[in-house]
Amino acid sequence: MIRLEDITPDNWRLGLRVSEAQRRYVSDSVGILARAYAYRENRSRAFVIDNDGVPVGMGLYYDLPEMACYDFSQFFIDERYQGRGFGTAAAHLILEELRRDGRYDKVVLCYVEGNDKVRRFYEGFGFTVVDRDEDEMIMELRL
Repeated sequence: MIRLEDITPDNWRLGLRVSEAQRRYVSDSVGILARAYAYRENRSRAFVIDNDGVPVGMGLYYDLPEMACYDFSQFFIDERYQGRGFGTAAAHLILEELRRDGRYDKVVLCYVEGNDKVRRFYEGFGFTVVDRDEDEMIMELRL
């Protein structure tokens, strides 16, 4: 069963990674932790995606008060565990957490243009493209 576990001093060095082909599109675990630290004043939450005691991915979200929304900033499933539904299950959990939190009624995220697989993944949750910033497409979901 998928759970989200906060990053701690005991679990941040897990060796999770994406495939070489995906590195253009996704931050690694160090990038996620750096961004979590940078956005710590915005209630950032960096987490490990755990499947029955096995870490299978990582993610990050935080508040964007200037846009009155959450930023679903980073998210990946380790290359060894992709294609098993872990990403879908984890994204459902994340969106449920944000709904329960209730501070905002909107979630935004970005993906690199050309990453059609990720675009379709997020569209499956109801996200729609609303803007672009250079090579990044901005998607939004009303909670």
